[in-house]
Amino acid sequence: MRTDGKRSGRLAWIWVTLVWLAIWQGAYLLVGQDLLLASPWQVLQRLALQGVRPSFWLTVLYSFLRIQAGFLLGLACGSLLAVLTVRLAWVKRLFHPAISAIRATPVASFIILALVWMSHNRVVVFIVFLMVLPIVWRNVTEGIETTDPQLLEMGRVFHLSRLEVVRAIYIPSVVPFFVTAATTSLGLGWKAGIAAEVLSRPPLSLGRQLYDAKIYLETADLLAFTSVVIIISLALEHLLLLLFRQAGRLFQRRGITGRKAGPAA
Repeated sequence: MRTDGKRSGRLAWIWVTLVWLAIWQGAYLLVGQDLLLASPWQVLQRLALQGVRPSFWLTVLYSFLRIQAGFLLGLACGSLLAVLTVRLAWVKRLFHPAISAIRATPVASFIILALVWMSHNRVVVFIVFLMVLPIVWRNVTEGIETTDPQLLEMGRVFHLSRLEVVRAIYIPSVVPFFVTAATTSLGLGWKAGIAAEVLSRPPLSLGRQLYDAKIYLETADLLAFTSVVIIISLALEHLLLLLFRQAGRLFQRRGITGRKAGPAA
C-alpha cells in the first residue's frame, strides 16, 4: 500500500511539473520575445552548457559554503540565545528589541549597511545569519516555554538529574519547533543569501551570475541560474528533513520520544 502511494505521489509530481512546463512554454510563445522570456528548452540548453564548465561548479560551491555557513551560525546562535532568554529574564529584555528590529528591517537595508562594514564574502554570511537567527530563536523559545509542566514535575518527583531532564523532557518538546525553524529558515536564508550576493557581487557567486545576466540581457542565463538556486534550496530542505527523520529514529531507539507535529511556520 505504501509503495503504491509513493508511486502515485511521484506520478502526480511529474504531471504537475509537465503542466507548469507547458504553461511556461505557452507564455513564451505568447510573449514571442526571447529578451523578455526564454523557453524551457533554451534554459535547459544553458544549464547543460554551464554544467560542463568547472567554473560553474566552483561558483555553486562557493555560494553554498557562504550561505550554509550563515545558516549554521544562525541555527547555533539562535538556539543558544533561546535557552538564555528563557533562563535569564534580563537577557530576554536585552535582546528582544534587537531581534524585533531585525525581523522588521528590510533585507536590502542590512545588505547596504553590511557592505560598508565588511568584505563582500562576509556580507553574505552575515545577512543569512541575521535572517535565520530570529526564526530559530522564536521557535526554540516557544518549544522550551510550552514544555509540559507535569512532565517537569514528574522529573522532580523521580529525582532526575538536570541532564536527564533535558534529554528526556526538554529535547522531545523542542525538537518539532527546531525542525520547523530549521526548514523554514533554510529557504529564507537562501533567498537572503542570493540577494546579498546580487548586491555585493563577490567573485564566484550565483548572485553575481544573476546580476551579470541581467546587465547583459541574457534572459536564458538569468532563468538558468535561478533554476539552480531553486533546485539547491529544495534539495537541501529535503536532505535536512531526511537527516532529522534519521536522528528521530535514533533518539527513539534510545527511549526518547517527541510530539508528532510542530508549530506552523
